[in-house]
Amino acid sequence: MSLAQPRILVADDQPDVVEALRLLLKANGFSVVPTSSPAGVLGAVETDDVDVVLMDLNYTRDTTSGREGLELLAKLQQLDPQLPVVVMTAWGSVEGAVDAMRSGARDYVTKPWDNTRLVTTLRSHVELADALRKSRRLSAENERLQTRAPGMVAESRAMKAVLELVDRIAPSDANVLITGEHGTGKEVVARRIHAMSHRAGKPFVPVNAGALSEGVFESELFGHVKGAFTDAKADRTGCFELGDQGTLFMDEVANMPLGQQAKLLRVLQTGEFHPVGSSRVRRADTRVLAATNADLHAAVKAGAFREDLLYRLNTVEVALPPLRDRREDVPALASAFLATQAARYRKPVQRFGAAALKALLEYPWPGNVRELEHCVERAVLMARGTELTPEDLVLRPRDGGARVEDMTLEDAERYLIQRALGRTDGSVSDAAKILGLSRSALYRRLQQYGLKAS
Repeated sequence: MSLAQPRILVADDQPDVVEALRLLLKANGFSVVPTSSPAGVLGAVETDDVDVVLMDLNYTRDTTSGREGLELLAKLQQLDPQLPVVVMTAWGSVEGAVDAMRSGARDYVTKPWDNTRLVTTLRSHVELADALRKSRRLSAENERLQTRAPGMVAESRAMKAVLELVDRIAPSDANVLITGEHGTGKEVVARRIHAMSHRAGKPFVPVNAGALSEGVFESELFGHVKGAFTDAKADRTGCFELGDQGTLFMDEVANMPLGQQAKLLRVLQTGEFHPVGSSRVRRADTRVLAATNADLHAAVKAGAFREDLLYRLNTVEVALPPLRDRREDVPALASAFLATQAARYRKPVQRFGAAALKALLEYPWPGNVRELEHCVERAVLMARGTELTPEDLVLRPRDGGARVEDMTLEDAERYLIQRALGRTDGSVSDAAKILGLSRSALYRRLQQYGLKAS
């Protein structure tokens, strides 16, 4: 769940009731959108991003049957079937509550309400709605990326061997370590493994483990309960729980804080974890696919990575070759990217000219498949005809004289770090000051890009 305040639409035709609810919910970390009529409810749902509707069943037109509230429920279902609605009813009628649930309400409370029960009810529906949104978003993203078949093109012997291994291990529940340089397609491989497993219908949850500071690592992976720390104004579902029955993809695991590695190891061993601030044990059946561009065996020797965690993650290793070692794949990849980007930008580009294709084959591709995709996208945007030329590609010179404006974001960052280290004779502290980074942040980037301080 996001740490942003959940927004509750409160609907009641009695202003004092609305005000009492506003004060109660505000004190418990909610943001309130008030309204006093069915028309106001419909208008607010159409224009405001609300998490839950809390509405009275009884309005002035009919104060006994709740018919107006039931009619409103039906309209809300048409507007947004996924929006949680909690109804309030003053007469405590079981029949009225049942009718409301049949009409689409998720829950009900009676007036006068119990403050604790009301807040707990709303919070649980906010959390459930947030988890469902994340699951739908992840499923949609997974489906979108699975359609990007170019990432799995395999004309070369090296890549065919990788795909054969991936297809063999995908149906199992084994943890997999995917290694390779930046831009080689580690996440695409992870998504293929997930798609070919019995977990394919469940969430695929990606997380950049290396980008999580030690302070938020546990909260992101295991979740937290309200009040666990200063900004924890609501419960949060962690990545392991979101990925239950599905797959968790942990990128850049080499950069994980050493102090948190033991906690990850325990989850991998037992499937059990504690949300931050909670004493209740939770379990998750989540398959873990990890990725790194670093040498984890070297990190173990250097004391930067736990050996027992490495073996837990590395049941099977899939090593992706750099694009320079699989040049047979370049034409097919480039053609697939061309078709995708031409359709995306509605450009009439149809093919690569002979000179452009020769340039693609001769270029070393330090940024691998990701750089090739960016290159083709830029070329499609620049193209004036139906055939791409070497000038459209704007490939970087091989003598190291690349212009920053022609680089990908990662290439530019790597270049600037190298230049700062050169200016400081390899001093990480001085280079970090030049770059406006902390020493720890610069060390993470050095490991991320495979750079050395001296």
